[in-house]
Amino acid sequence: MNGRGGGSVAGKVLFVLALLLLPILIVGGCAISGYNKSIALSEGVDARWAQVENQLQRRFDLIPNLVETVKGYATHEKEVFENVAQARAAYTGASSRAEKVKSAGVLESALSRLLVIREAYPQLKANQNFMTLQAQLEGTENRISVERKRYNDAVKLLNTHCRRFFGRMVAGWAGVEPAEYFEVAEAAQAVPKVDFGTG
Repeated sequence: MNGRGGGSVAGKVLFVLALLLLPILIVGGCAISGYNKSIALSEGVDARWAQVENQLQRRFDLIPNLVETVKGYATHEKEVFENVAQARAAYTGASSRAEKVKSAGVLESALSRLLVIREAYPQLKANQNFMTLQAQLEGTENRISVERKRYNDAVKLLNTHCRRFFGRMVAGWAGVEPAEYFEVAEAAQAVPKVDFGTG
């Protein structure tokens, strides 16, 4: 009888231990899974940002040739050229992602003004080098737009995760913070005004 009673007590102890350990294992598993998800989402945002930067770099590589071509026809448009150069320098000197996003928007606005110049110079519109550079720039702008959307989609996933109750806790534990969206600056959304008055 003692052997049966001892087995029964041992079984009850194991059952109680299992009941105590099961929630700990479930919570621990969820915490590890949430931690890993936070890291994966953060890495996804970083990877998407790297693609945005690749396309922005392609844009910056095209700008000097485009500016030089336009200068050959529109030498008195000094302010436009200076704005492009300043915007490009601001991006290069930016130290954070937020600063890069802001300066990329300023550059978009400056580039749109540069491209509007072509309307006043028929010879420029007919220049094959300018047309090739413009086509390459337009293609790059399209790729930037696609990569910006993909980046913002990744940011949305990360930020949603970081705002949820459990996600907020594990993201903080993982050292992951919400990311900023790459939004088009208001200056880049506005239609550029260029005055080519004859007076």
